[in-house]
Amino acid sequence: MIILVLYSLLSCMISLGGVVGQQNPTISFITKEKVVSIGDSLEVYCQVQYAKDYPVVWTKVNHDNPNNHLFISRGSTTIIPDSRYSVRFDEKQSIYTLVISKVQEIDSGEYRCEITTGISSKVSADVNVFIQIPPVISDNSTRSVITYVGANVTLQCYASGYPPPLISWRREQNQLLPNGMAYYRGNSLRLDNITKDTRGTYYCVADNGVSSGARRHIGVEVEFPPFISIARPQTGQALQYDADLHCHIEAFPSPSVLWLKDGQLLNDNQHYQISIFARSDEFTDTTLRVKRIEKRQYGLYSCRAVNKLGFREEVIELVETVNVVCPPACNVGLQYTSDAFRILSSFLHKIAVPLSLILSTRYIGFA
Repeated sequence: MIILVLYSLLSCMISLGGVVGQQNPTISFITKEKVVSIGDSLEVYCQVQYAKDYPVVWTKVNHDNPNNHLFISRGSTTIIPDSRYSVRFDEKQSIYTLVISKVQEIDSGEYRCEITTGISSKVSADVNVFIQIPPVISDNSTRSVITYVGANVTLQCYASGYPPPLISWRREQNQLLPNGMAYYRGNSLRLDNITKDTRGTYYCVADNGVSSGARRHIGVEVEFPPFISIARPQTGQALQYDADLHCHIEAFPSPSVLWLKDGQLLNDNQHYQISIFARSDEFTDTTLRVKRIEKRQYGLYSCRAVNKLGFREEVIELVETVNVVCPPACNVGLQYTSDAFRILSSFLHKIAVPLSLILSTRYIGFA
């Protein structure tokens, strides 16, 4: 009986010894996902067991071409001809440490620690490495828009980077967006039922916490028919003095500007002078100067602006006054006084009496 028990124990020990001797190589630990910044150093760990007699290889996985992985090292020897890569081997703990110095954007990807156990058998574990990359706004984002009143437009903004950037929208000078909000989050900003007040600069801001983010200015031009404003619907001036009629126009595209009286188109001549000042693509100021007014020039004048979307017209009445209105007649009075003074001076010279003597106090006192 005792002999049978001893035999059984001996058989069991031999069996266990065989199992121990047949342990297959394994990877007991692999570094979890890593996130690093450009320029930093990166270390990823691979701890193996029962792999003393097997090659341990680090590779960078190429998912686009599985047959073309980047082989980095075999054992503790680097294969890749790049001095930024190195491998440390801790024999006591059986840890293979892949080190990449001065990390670049191209180092982002999936790295694999692999033990080759046979011709067609392998044991592997992967670790993903992410490189923090500042946002870059994509070329397929909206750059500018030209639209028209009443239309609907969607502005698009996309950005690359890691972590994936968040997109927000703002408007220049902290104006509210057409939806009434100070800012809006999302890749698309929809502008419905556009008015002329929708025009301006919109900012697409991409931010992922890396650096200061990225921003793109998107100009929205809105075509709209002319709007005309006048400072005074009635302007007065005395006979034989100049009068200015002013008209402020808002339109896009820039309008053609016309002045009319009694339905007749006015042009520059001895009676009228037309000035047009384009202050921007949308704002135009125009002034009609009526020169040395005659009786027949009083009446109703029309300021008319025309572009491809329509026209607008406002009327200004020029009325006769007893008093001279300055401006614009200020210089006219001085001109008349100056002319009279020159005539008087010329006359005094002809009679050989110096003008300075006539005007001197001493001469007047003597007389």
